[in-house]
Amino acid sequence: MNRSRLGSIFLGCMIALSSCAIAPPQPSTNSNPECVREYRADVDYFPNKVRLTDAQGFTVTYHQHYKVVSVNRPWKDAKTQFQYVLVQCGTPIPLGFKPEQIIQIPVRSVVALSTTHFVPLERLNVLDRLVGISDFKDVTTPAVTAKIEANQLVEVGDSGNLSVERVLELSPELVTTFGTGNPQQDTHPKLLEAGLKVAIVAEYMESTPLGRAEWIKFLATFFNREAEAEQRFAEVRQRYQAIAAKAAQRQLKPTVFSGFDYQGTWYIPGGESYVARFFQDAGATYLWADERTPGSVQLNFEQVYDRAVTAQYWIVNANSIKTRVDLLAADSRYQNFVALQSGKVFSPTAKVNPDGGNDYWQSGTANPDLILADLVKIFHPELMPQHQFVYYRQLPQ
Repeated sequence: MNRSRLGSIFLGCMIALSSCAIAPPQPSTNSNPECVREYRADVDYFPNKVRLTDAQGFTVTYHQHYKVVSVNRPWKDAKTQFQYVLVQCGTPIPLGFKPEQIIQIPVRSVVALSTTHFVPLERLNVLDRLVGISDFKDVTTPAVTAKIEANQLVEVGDSGNLSVERVLELSPELVTTFGTGNPQQDTHPKLLEAGLKVAIVAEYMESTPLGRAEWIKFLATFFNREAEAEQRFAEVRQRYQAIAAKAAQRQLKPTVFSGFDYQGTWYIPGGESYVARFFQDAGATYLWADERTPGSVQLNFEQVYDRAVTAQYWIVNANSIKTRVDLLAADSRYQNFVALQSGKVFSPTAKVNPDGGNDYWQSGTANPDLILADLVKIFHPELMPQHQFVYYRQLPQ
C-alpha cells in the first residue's frame, strides 16, 4: 500500500463533527465489562479528558461517546496525517468516517512494535494487555522481562522481518508502531492491509523532552486511562521543571557538544532538538544551539573540531564506545579534544543489557526528569550531590 493511499484512508471526515450522523447503537459485548450496556445520548462517557501542555504532534477531541485522535506529524516532511475515531464499545458508531478509522475502546489486547511504549503502558496499568513485541533481546523494562519469562509474550519481529502472520494469530485489538515515511521500513502499511487496527506513535518527532513524554496521553486514549496519564505525566513534568529551575540558578554554563564521527559524517543534534533542550535545561551551553533545526546537522570532522576542540564536556551517544580508549581507537584525532584530555566524556550507556538493548532509548523517553537529573549531575555536580546516575556514565580510561 503506497503512502498516498494511506493518506486517503486516514484523512478524517471533512464535514463538521457536530453534523456527522451516527449509526444505530452496537450491541454490548458481554465478555467486556467495560462496554456500555444501555446507551444514552445525553451521557458523557469520557469524564476524564487529556489536556496537552507540551506535545505538538497529536490532538484529541471528545464527543460524548467517541474521541477523535489525530497524529499530524507522523514523521519528517510527512504529507500524510492519521486520524483515529475511538468509540466506546456498546455505543453507536458515528457515520462520516472510514471503517479503517474506527477503533472500539477500551482496547483489551495490544502488540507494541517499539520499546518506548513499554513504560507508558505500565504506568497506565494496562501492561497485562500486552501480548506481543518486536524482539525479546531489546527489552530492558523489568515488567516486560517478567512477562517474557512467564511466556506471556510473543515475538513478532521488527521493521526488517515483521511476521504479519504471527501478529494475526494473536488477534490484537491494536498494534502500536511508528513511521518513518520509508515504505521499505515502515510496518504499518502491511498491518493495515491485513485488516489490523494500527496506531502511529510519533513521540520521536517532538522537539522537547516533555513533549516526547506526554505521548503517554496518546496511548491512554485507547484504554480510557486519561486520569492515570494526566497524573503520571504531571508528576514527571513537575520534577523536570524543579530540576531545570535549580540548574537555571547557575551563572556559569559549561560548554558541551555531542555525537561522534561515523564514516566521515558527524551527526550533531540541531539547536531546536530535544537534545539541545536537555542541555539548555541542565545549565550548559550547547555549541550548536544556533543551528535552528529540530533534526540533526551533518558535519565533517574538521567542522566539529574547529568549534568543539576546547569544549568542556563531550556527550557520546554510541553503545559501541565503552571507554576513552575506544574513542582513540576509532580516530586518533580525538586526542586533541580538551574534554577527552580532562576525562569529561559521558555516554548514556549505564543500563545496557547483554544483547545491547539500551534502556536510555527504552524508558528514557518516559523519564525526561531522570535524564535531566543525570545531565545536571554532569554539568553541575554540586547541585545534585545525592543523585546517582540512571542512564549516563563517565567513560573510563
